[in-house]
This record gives sequence, structure tokens and C-alpha cells, in this order.
Amino acid sequence: MKPFQVSDQNAVYFLTLTIEGWVDVFTRKEYKLEIVDSLNFCVERKGLEIYSWCLMSNHLHLLCRSKEAFRLSDTFQDFKKFTAKRILNSLEKESIEPRAKWMLEYFKKRSQSQGRISNYKFWKDGLHAILVESSIFFEQKLHYIHQNPVEAMIVEQEEEYMFSSARDYAGRKGLVRIELY
Repeated sequence: MKPFQVSDQNAVYFLTLTIEGWVDVFTRKEYKLEIVDSLNFCVERKGLEIYSWCLMSNHLHLLCRSKEAFRLSDTFQDFKKFTAKRILNSLEKESIEPRAKWMLEYFKKRSQSQGRISNYKFWKDGLHAILVESSIFFEQKLHYIHQNPVEAMIVEQEEEYMFSSARDYAGRKGLVRIELY
């Protein structure tokens, strides 16, 4: 078993999904909303239970699990493939992002350097999955996830950040359907 992989497909995990090269892709609301919509789809159709999440400019943190009959690895493989395709397509065609050309060239080089068949390498491989084995660890990661935008000095209070479940834990409506801990 390799480290940071999902061994129990229905256990709770702390996941980190990272953009290749830590490129700041999620600076545009349109790209952030692609992630939000895709997470909600996974909750509604793919048996994903999210307890906490936070989308930063170049990575996504989650505390989550898959319901029985679903596999966490498969859900996030599909999630990454779908979101990459949507965002890369937007970068190629809609050009709301002034760095689109640079980003596409970078993701193309990353794909070529890793001997990939696909045109672009958008997400880093894997999920950086850490099994949650105790309530103490769960609470530590919940706090860590919600403090990400505070530590990055994006907001002063964690519940002010729109792209996080901290809003839900503060009694406000969040963007992604979660299960409160």
C-alpha cells in the first residue's frame, strides 16, 4: 500500500487535491463554481458525504467519505477528469482568464514531461488521502481546513470565505451540501 492512498473506500478521509505545479487556477469565480457544482453533483449522484471543504487558489481540501456501494477513489477520479476538462476547455475557448495561454502551455509541458497521452496535466496525481482514525484528528483537520483562507489572509473570519464549509458551521448557508459534524 502506497502512502496517501485510499485503502478503505467508505472510511472518512482528509483529502487534498492539488493543481499541477500549484498554479493559481481558482482565482476566477467561474472556475470556483465549476468545483462547487461538481462537488454538489458528487453528493447528489455519487454517494459522496462531505463534512468539510475549502477551495483555495490552487488546491482543494475535504473531509469526506463515500456511502456504501460507491468508491471514493472512483468518485474523485471522475471529479478530477470532469473538472479538468471543463476548466481547460474554458481556458482554450472562452478566455476569461488573461493567463490562459500561459496556463495551457504549462499544463501541456507537464503532460509531455510525464509521458502522458492526454494534452494537459491539470491535477496532480492522487488525492493525498489521510485516513481519519479518531475524532481528535477529525476536529484538527476540520479546523485546519476552515482556517486555510484566514492563514492566507483572504478573510479575517473563516465563515466570511464563500468557498468553504465554515459558513455552514457558523449557521450560514454554504455553497456545497455538507453533513455537519
